Amino acid sequence: MSLRLEEVVIDCSEPSALARWWEVAIGWQVIDEDEDGAELAPAPGQTPTLMFVKVADQKRIKNRLHLDWVPDDQQAEVDRLIGLGATRVDVGQGEQSWVVLADPEGNEFCILAAR
Repeated sequence: MSLRLEEVVIDCSEPSALARWWEVAIGWQVIDEDEDGAELAPAPGQTPTLMFVKVADQKRIKNRLHLDWVPDDQQAEVDRLIGLGATRVDVGQGEQSWVVLADPEGNEFCILAAR
């Protein structure tokens, strides 16, 4: 058996707006969108993609799955993302080498220290 990761699906209330936020945040491209969802890819034809799907319910608890990103300069990236509308989040991580942020709809993600 062989499996390949195709997409990561993220529930949200405003798929197009959230996909456009992530497009600016990570430099990927929106490759498909309609009223029910929007898909973001590193480049056309590349995977995995991020698929933002419209749901009626609001996020209430910590994500069970989140994305980790590694920048060249952690502090500069954290500052840039906060400037775009991300917020710092305390999910009980304590003092760590990574920074937990949330996108405009509250989905947590981490900015790791450069490796």
